[in-house]
Amino acid sequence: MIYHERIEINPLICSGKPVIRGTRVIVSDLLNQLAAGQTFDDLKRGYPGLANEDIRAALEFAAATLNNTEVEELK
Repeated sequence: MIYHERIEINPLICSGKPVIRGTRVIVSDLLNQLAAGQTFDDLKRGYPGLANEDIRAALEFAAATLNNTEVEELK
């Protein structure tokens, strides 16, 4: 999957935070909910119209972002 097809960044939508294209569903909100233990089905119940591919695109976007980020050692 190419996340560019499902993720958009527009300064006029949600202050420029990455969102699922055509929605105001913020990628980081989906990631936080997944990290808290919610399932794809839980997310789709909470965000009608959200598809599995949208959630996978959010995960792919996060991975691609981290691949291009330098991090410091955690102490």
